[in-house]
Amino acid sequence: MMKFADLLARFQTEDDCKAYLVARRWPDGVHCPRCGNTKVWAVKSRPFHWLCKACNKNGYRFSVITGTIFENTKYPLVEWFKVAFLMYHSKKGMSAHQIHRMIGTGSYETAWYMCHRIRVGMRNSNKGQMLFGEVEVDETFVGGLAENRHIGKRFQGTGTGGVGSGKKPVVGAISRAGKVVAQVVDSVDSETLKAFAREAISEKVTLLVTDEWVGYRGLSATYPHSVISHSKGQYVVGAVHTQNIESFSSLLK
Repeated sequence: MMKFADLLARFQTEDDCKAYLVARRWPDGVHCPRCGNTKVWAVKSRPFHWLCKACNKNGYRFSVITGTIFENTKYPLVEWFKVAFLMYHSKKGMSAHQIHRMIGTGSYETAWYMCHRIRVGMRNSNKGQMLFGEVEVDETFVGGLAENRHIGKRFQGTGTGGVGSGKKPVVGAISRAGKVVAQVVDSVDSETLKAFAREAISEKVTLLVTDEWVGYRGLSATYPHSVISHSKGQYVVGAVHTQNIESFSSLLK
């Protein structure tokens, strides 16, 4: 895993950042972000800018940051990379105030703007992407004690969190490669949990691990499904465990 010192050493200039973005955005060669045309011309007078003549007769100019969260920003990419690194690697999240204090963004408003754009980019990047590799799934219940709630809301919600507890069930799945997906659900029955799995988890996973909750029964028909039995005192059996998704649930609460 890259450390902050590694980030500073690798991305010292704007060109370092732009070269990285080109490699990540267009691994098979630069193409027009508007029409997809692969026959584009580099603008020699402006590095990391290209011209697409397929869009219109005058040509469409674009750069490596066109259509990204960095577009129309005057703040250096080197600083954007630092902020993104801190937000991504902070286990419990990082506020704009913290970013402003650590990076020195000039103003809190600048820090807020950068954090907001990065969060939007991270959220959009997750759409339509299913989990691969080794995946863990678990359900949890989120909410305060029933006696601390308004009297009209004290007995809403059911499930393993306690009948009438008023807590909301949340099901989550995490790829051990790092990506996590979570969803508030109305129930933790088999139909709901299987529907969540179909939407979030690729059938090409190498391993799917859950606990012994009955709602997960039948997943083996679609996935290479292994079960860790907490009731039998099992917590880690080789690669079979749910420690990562349980840690996420703890942070969520």
